[in-house]
Amino acid sequence: MMDLMWLIALLLGAALGYYISTLRQSRRIFVSSKSIGISADSSGNKKTKTKEPLEVLVVRNDLRMGKGKIAAQCSHATLGLYKKLVQRAPKALNRWEYCAQPKVVVKIESEEEMLVLQSLKLPTHIIIDAGKTQIAPNSRTVMALLGPVDLVDDVTGGLKLM
Repeated sequence: MMDLMWLIALLLGAALGYYISTLRQSRRIFVSSKSIGISADSSGNKKTKTKEPLEVLVVRNDLRMGKGKIAAQCSHATLGLYKKLVQRAPKALNRWEYCAQPKVVVKIESEEEMLVLQSLKLPTHIIIDAGKTQIAPNSRTVMALLGPVDLVDDVTGGLKLM
């Protein structure tokens, strides 16, 4: 009798755990045009509608980094920005995480253009490379910035996708 009770309790616990995990997954928002705030107006033109967060990774194209180097630098930039926001803007960070951490990668042609973008009052993190592999030491390679889609688009919308 005691073995049967343990078996029933184990099965009920497993079923409850499964049910809770499926609820959490169904509430997750996946990146789509709706979740990053893009909609179409009556003329069919796309426009920003919501203040969902978006991360943009701005890569310096003039450095001619290889694909692997770009991927590593973008990862460093995202992590650096994340660490800053944990302390400075946890609510914005939570909102970005809840929306599936949407990211867009764009290119820029100079360090000066990157520094102009940094001065526009959005949270940013710039990676300065040690220069051990492909590029000169102390080169600013990638900048990550995060903000509401409409503000980020105002700042980076004219840049070309990577």
